[in-house]
Amino acid sequence: MHAARLKWIALDERISDLDAKVTSAARTDERTRRLLTIPGIGALNATAPVAVVGDAQAVGRGRDLAAWLGLLPRQATTGGKPRLSGITKRGSRYLHKNLIQGARSALPTMSKSDTRLGGWLRGLLSHSRPNTVVVALSAGVSEPFG
Repeated sequence: MHAARLKWIALDERISDLDAKVTSAARTDERTRRLLTIPGIGALNATAPVAVVGDAQAVGRGRDLAAWLGLLPRQATTGGKPRLSGITKRGSRYLHKNLIQGARSALPTMSKSDTRLGGWLRGLLSHSRPNTVVVALSAGVSEPFG
């Protein structure tokens, strides 16, 4: 075999080993096990908030965590009238990105489900852009973290 092919094989084996370690860690911690029950949250997305946030009791509410992560719209008030703009990119960029990608992957299935969340998502999709709904879902997913 070529040396480059052997390097790829070794790299694939290392990635598989690290993936197994993260999955094992996610299954052994009570906090991450609860997070794994949320659609769109896998082993990486379950271990990341525990590593970034640490003690979720210090955050207060899920909305506070969503704001800290930059998953809520930026507000500007002029003349006493609040105006909402795009989301910020505060907090952990890694966690921010992973929660949005997890919500993006879970949205099609969740929006078709016959649950309260599915109905809420269908209602949002009927009058909002899909990316806006993805961010709203990822902000809602941060609720159990806080």
